[in-house]
Amino acid sequence: MPVAELLLEIFSEEIPARMQAKAAEDLARLVGDGLKAQGLAASSIQSFGSLRRLTLVAEGVPSTQADVSEERKGPAVGAPDQAIQGFLRGSGLTSIDQAEVRDMPKGKFYFAVIKKAGRPTSVVLKEIVEAAMAALPWPKSMRWATNPTRWVRPLHRIVCVFDGQVVPVNYAGVTAGDTTVGHRFLAPAEIKVATFAEYKAKLKQGGHVLIDAAERAAVITDGLNALAKAEKLVVRDDPGLLSEVIGLVEWPVPLLGTIDAKFMDVPAEVLTSAMRKHQKYFALEDANGKFAARFGVIANMVNADGGKEVIAGNEKVLRARLSDAKFFWDQDRSRRLETRVEKLKERVFQAKLGTVHDKVHRIQALVMKLAPMIPGANVTDAMTAAHLCKADLSTDMVNEFPDLQGIMGRYYALNDNESSVIADAIAEHYSPQGPNDMCPTKPVSVAVALADKIDTLAGFFAINEKPTGSKDPFALRRAALGVIRLILENKLRLPLRQVFADAADSYAGKIDGNVDKVATDLLAFFADRLKVHLKDQGVRHDLVSAVFALGDEDDLVRLIARVEALTAFLNTDDGGNLLIAYKRAANIVRIEEKKDGVTYSGEVTSNELGAAEGEFLLKSLEAAGLAAQMALDNEDFRQAMFSFSIVRGPLDVFFDKVMINAPDKAQRTARLKLLARIGGAMGKVADFSVVEG
Repeated sequence: MPVAELLLEIFSEEIPARMQAKAAEDLARLVGDGLKAQGLAASSIQSFGSLRRLTLVAEGVPSTQADVSEERKGPAVGAPDQAIQGFLRGSGLTSIDQAEVRDMPKGKFYFAVIKKAGRPTSVVLKEIVEAAMAALPWPKSMRWATNPTRWVRPLHRIVCVFDGQVVPVNYAGVTAGDTTVGHRFLAPAEIKVATFAEYKAKLKQGGHVLIDAAERAAVITDGLNALAKAEKLVVRDDPGLLSEVIGLVEWPVPLLGTIDAKFMDVPAEVLTSAMRKHQKYFALEDANGKFAARFGVIANMVNADGGKEVIAGNEKVLRARLSDAKFFWDQDRSRRLETRVEKLKERVFQAKLGTVHDKVHRIQALVMKLAPMIPGANVTDAMTAAHLCKADLSTDMVNEFPDLQGIMGRYYALNDNESSVIADAIAEHYSPQGPNDMCPTKPVSVAVALADKIDTLAGFFAINEKPTGSKDPFALRRAALGVIRLILENKLRLPLRQVFADAADSYAGKIDGNVDKVATDLLAFFADRLKVHLKDQGVRHDLVSAVFALGDEDDLVRLIARVEALTAFLNTDDGGNLLIAYKRAANIVRIEEKKDGVTYSGEVTSNELGAAEGEFLLKSLEAAGLAAQMALDNEDFRQAMFSFSIVRGPLDVFFDKVMINAPDKAQRTARLKLLARIGGAMGKVADFSVVEG
């Protein structure tokens, strides 16, 4: 069957940069699904998002639908006329003579063979594209003028060409054609297109438009790097900013501007935030990583003067922006950070959990208990850092640049002659904020960061504002991951249950939550978060569950050591085979307990077993249990696991040689108790019943 190419462009006012890539993906998905549903699956589909257009090209689309035939069974021959007439109407036949008569096991029946000729793809495409446009899930959309149809921004044109011919798609009052336009200023004239290759080439060569985001990114990156290299500078890597800027331009032209020297005493983070957040400028550094007095700006067009006027205009705008930042910097330093703590009473942390000032007091109370458990953490320094950690929220700079909270607190603390230990703790107490974020290692920083996150978790769990499904409005999963990383990466030996209870107890008088329940719920939540964290590192979730199931393990460092030991043990032949034997023993005991209505537990003597193999297994189990307990006392979990290796052989022999359900009732009871004892002994190191396999 002949195939052809579909070219689709949806042209509108400027599409927000953050929506472009997802919209292009959704368009490809919706059109692709529509083609498949109509038996017109394409061999390949590509889509592109840019400032004013979504573009799609589908290759290898059949030029027409395949013919189909459908058989419909009718009534039996000799059926009443009413049934015959209903069959004719339903199948589209005009006479019963047009139906086939076939022999069936229950007699002769009429059959209608309905043949449907495939429709031309150009006809079907109109329906597919219009449906895709209507279903495109924009995060936000709008209506304009008197048009009732919604789109992300007012729609201007649609290009829809299949096999060189226009498909008359109509959406929001716009009918498709085969003409588009290039750059708004550089090439506003209409461009006629028939194929994707022609469309892409004409837009690039004469239209000053690069439809491919990857191509725009390369132009920006290569251009900025070349300009920076010429001045012995480097462009600071900023994937997020690059991703946004490629959605703001159709014809990127990299340029370099200069930052006025009078602003260079302002912290580099402030300059970077001001340029990045408001102006979408790229920061540059020298070879030593020091912030340079230059910035990269991406113009959206070529200028006859080489961009001089554009640079001058952007430098002027930046001066105004940085003048505000410098004013805030100078004003904020005129007061000590300490004096801003009281103003935190005006800032609500959460309606039920009080103000940020209240939170600071809770952080201090928790730091007082945490610091002694963190090697090297000076309690006095930790308390001072906790007292000041949120104070910069009351500054003008952080009010203008919220992303600098903590960072500015560090600068202001140093300005007040606080120690670098305290200043660093203020800057780092929000970290880590994700799996790839820097994790604090300085003892005082770790103490304040832990207290801040644990206080937040305890508070929201106490008022039952827990994450549900995919919803986590207060970022509690991220906070839990932060606590896990702080503990594991710093190898801290914290009794989490008690820490959680202490944190929840700090809310006494504000909430009705039960402290023990909050601690229990938080431990369960942490178990799930730890499984996710370890899964990303290749650790099996069931092994984490096997250790958590012990019930009293709330030391994450010790827990990880147990998991690692269990993993190593089960990766050996003895471990894998012992797990199989253990499950066999546990299944036998469970079945017999259910049948007998009793629980088989307690001491067993050699005489009761009535078999030498049982006596040997009992002695092996006792020896393994003693060795394992000694290893557990020394927190040598690997040795504790491997202590049970000596049980594997005797247990195999016991199963081979001894009848568990012996005719002698006393022997049967003793043997079932012996099997149950295996689970009890091994259960001291992990709950093997939840281990898969």
